Amino acid sequence: MANQTCMGAMMQCSQGVAPSSLIPTPKTVMTSNMVAANILDHIPIVNIPPFGMCRSPANPMVAAATAAALGVLTPMPCIPATPAPWVPGAPTVLLCGAPALNDSSKLTCLWAGTISINFAGQVTHQIP
Repeated sequence: MANQTCMGAMMQCSQGVAPSSLIPTPKTVMTSNMVAANILDHIPIVNIPPFGMCRSPANPMVAAATAAALGVLTPMPCIPATPAPWVPGAPTVLLCGAPALNDSSKLTCLWAGTISINFAGQVTHQIP
């Protein structure tokens, strides 16, 4: 089983250069004395902080900087673009009306990155 994800979970984007920490929207549900997360905690900057620099050519800022550098890939500051919720979550565990977020879920960034959870923020509560 996967671990339930909460405040402080460590995430990594396949196109980012640094890890980032999940910030769930405040809820009444806690896990290991931390605010629990659900699949709707995907809002850029609010829930998903930047991952340092972005190296995806699909990102318009990276593409422009790379073109200006005559084709040499030039990373630019990360600004996550995550319009869709995490998938799949834990469909059998509802948390404030949406599936709970587990550490095997993925989030897709519009700039061709895949965000995964490296550490759930706690290790005592497991969900399917």
